[in-house]
Amino acid sequence: ATVTDETYRGKWLLVFFGYTSCPDICPTTLSSIAAAMKELGPDAAKLQPLFITVDPERDTPEVMGSFTAAFDPRIVGLTGSPQQIAAVSEAYGAYGVARHGEAGGDDYLMDHGTYIYIMNPQGQFVEGLDADTPSSGIAATLGELVR
Repeated sequence: ATVTDETYRGKWLLVFFGYTSCPDICPTTLSSIAAAMKELGPDAAKLQPLFITVDPERDTPEVMGSFTAAFDPRIVGLTGSPQQIAAVSEAYGAYGVARHGEAGGDDYLMDHGTYIYIMNPQGQFVEGLDADTPSSGIAATLGELVR
């Protein structure tokens, strides 16, 4: 199903761009988001965390679904055509650039932004957090906003 900016209207969004083959920052950030959701308890129901790939060539819906579920089933992984991903990345001011090694092929890394975007239930940007913000910091910021 196609997700638009209307899909999650009425919920606070936590939006993070990355990719499933990411060796470091993405798994760490998703773990922190998952831990923050647990810390928030019932208030977490007011939130929808979204993990949007910057690598649509490799990150199929199936790959994204199993990847995000490993952290927290409430985190929704989104992918799409390269054009769709470019459009949403541009809308958020996010970026993802492939960095191919000597070998080429499918073994490459993506340079990407490390920012967690917090959007209010009306779809407006409220605050940004660095991806290395600990779960307690994420939970504290979100707790103040959603209560």
